[in-house]
Amino acid sequence: MRLADRSRATFVWLTRRPTRWSAAVPVVAVLAGMLFAVSAQTAKGTSLRSDTADLPALVRQQTRIHQSRDQQVGDLRNELSRLAQQQAPGDAKLDAATKKGDQLAAEAGTQRVTGPVLTVTLDDSALSPSSFPGTPLDYFVVHQQDVQAVVNALWAGGAEAMMLMDQRVISTSAVRCVGNTLILQGRVYSPPFTIQAMGDPQKLRNALGDSPQVDIYKQYVEAYGLGYEVSERHRETFPAFTGSTKLDHAAAVGP
Repeated sequence: MRLADRSRATFVWLTRRPTRWSAAVPVVAVLAGMLFAVSAQTAKGTSLRSDTADLPALVRQQTRIHQSRDQQVGDLRNELSRLAQQQAPGDAKLDAATKKGDQLAAEAGTQRVTGPVLTVTLDDSALSPSSFPGTPLDYFVVHQQDVQAVVNALWAGGAEAMMLMDQRVISTSAVRCVGNTLILQGRVYSPPFTIQAMGDPQKLRNALGDSPQVDIYKQYVEAYGLGYEVSERHRETFPAFTGSTKLDHAAAVGP
């Protein structure tokens, strides 16, 4: 190679512009470093991945927390009542208001009550869906409308108080189901579902028999083996309702 040609080649090599990929490498490195820094700051030593395997345990934990807080609310209400009586033990107006409140407490559900009880138990079918080809799986489980149908029938039958599972409920308590689990006032329950109504057992039985919605459920009991059992107890005690009695929305029922 002649000297002049070699010099020209050297000059071309020194002045060659960088390729697109070589220019992007520093940018990618900087962005990666920023991403690692943000992740470390957000995680603070914990995992950022969600672990759905622990979801049942989380539900049980939150249920226990809810039960504990319910107990705390009940204790605080009792303490408030005791302190109010201590502050004005001889106040005639306070005594009259207290007496009126005690009379209304039973109807409102905020007082413990004792009496005869009718218990209705609803359960998923023990039959295998494979024995009924082409039949939807929903036919083999208890649904929200089934529980609500029993609850409404018992209220209509003159129930004076009611328990759903281990909780006291009132007429405004919402019954919600997700899949085959029941969610009631922050707690989650699996079937079988028990509904207990305090009142005249015969009138309550008659109300169940007169309910078209309960009758539909009984048809599925016969066809697909859903659980339905009714029993009586002569004496049972229900705790006071500890939830909120405040209505957020209401509408008048037309004539």
